[in-house]
Amino acid sequence: MIKSINPYTGKILKEFDPLDEVQLEAALAKSEAAFIKWREIDFSDRKKYMKAAAEELRKNLDEYALILTQEMGKVIKESQAEIEKCAWVCDYYAENAENFLKPKSIDLPDGASAKVFYQPLGSILAVMPWNFPFWQVFRFAAPTLMAGNTGLLKHASNVPQAALAIQKVFERAGFPEGVFQTLLIDSKVTNSIIADPRIKAVTLTGSEKAGSAVASSAGKHIKKSLLELGGSDPFIILADADVGKAAKTAAKARMINFGQSCIAAKRFIVEESIFEEFTELFSQEIQSMKFGEPEDSDSDYACMAREDLAFELFEQVEKSVKAGAKIILGGKKPEKGKAFFEPTILTDIPKNAPAYSEELFGPVASIFKVKNEEEAISLANDSEFGLGGSLWTQDLKRAEKLAKKIETGAVFINALTASNPHLPFGGIKKSGYGRELSQEGILEFVNIKTVYLG
Repeated sequence: MIKSINPYTGKILKEFDPLDEVQLEAALAKSEAAFIKWREIDFSDRKKYMKAAAEELRKNLDEYALILTQEMGKVIKESQAEIEKCAWVCDYYAENAENFLKPKSIDLPDGASAKVFYQPLGSILAVMPWNFPFWQVFRFAAPTLMAGNTGLLKHASNVPQAALAIQKVFERAGFPEGVFQTLLIDSKVTNSIIADPRIKAVTLTGSEKAGSAVASSAGKHIKKSLLELGGSDPFIILADADVGKAAKTAAKARMINFGQSCIAAKRFIVEESIFEEFTELFSQEIQSMKFGEPEDSDSDYACMAREDLAFELFEQVEKSVKAGAKIILGGKKPEKGKAFFEPTILTDIPKNAPAYSEELFGPVASIFKVKNEEEAISLANDSEFGLGGSLWTQDLKRAEKLAKKIETGAVFINALTASNPHLPFGGIKKSGYGRELSQEGILEFVNIKTVYLG
């Protein structure tokens, strides 16, 4: 049984039976059959469908946002923003996919020529997490479907209503049956789906453990995979930065989605001359945020997505304190039976503390003091993750030079790190491989075919 549970109240909202073998086989067959027809549809028609999906999201924004808030505890204003962002990415690929995938001519030195074509692969499996239940899926689905592929979604088990609602968006938008389907299945079934010859590639957003398992299975069956995994993003504040603006942005960067984001800033690396000022302002900004019921439009944060996640995060904090880290805000143990967590700030963090090396997936900020920019960059890179980062200085030439030294998939200068349809998104090291969004994202799941013209 797959349960939808409100993490704020602890109440079961709905229960669903997972697909049985017959239902799963029917879904796979339907996806393959839909692909045969969908790949032949003109970009102009795909564009109409995708535009309709964007319109559906905006028209029923409150309906979809409420599902996110009730199912994973996201405050309603963040849920609404997430739905808007999904509509944005649908519009973006509706407008740009044809141009991104237009054939490219190549003139060869010997006078011959060739063309490069970008053709869809088939049915693509997406294994998605609970933290951004709609956005993570739509940033996969919009480019994948516009490229002519069909999509199958295996969503996180705690957001089944969101998973089914996403399929409903595409159905309401008029997409042909089978082009996008949600599979309510146990995670144990995932490997058998990847092994199925009708599945041509797989994308996963999630933990290192899940990413390793999916990539291993895909590799075993010689199938393309894309991974967007964890992050422990550095937020570097140099001495010449606008400290007030940096502190305000830092608080938002740490608390967005109640800290449950791969690209949330997690390690705040501050030059010593402004350390005290930044820490004080940052702490004030965190404390000014309003706790409240997730459906209240004034609430800035409410709860984590599950009780077990709150206790896992507290265990990391507790181990960090035992190793020598200091708590300057929060730090209380969560209540049993609740998914609540008090925003927490740690300083004086030694290397052997979880807060130094592990991803803290929730509202816990780690602040580090460094002597200079060289030490800041060294500390930023002393991580097995490499997803995103933020760098604060008023010297933009210096910033660009330093940004090249930071080992991540993205660096945002004087700004919060965020995904954007116009920008390639993805990481290096244990944060994964491959890119989503922008032109790079739509090229992940196409056959880049060379045709030599003799």
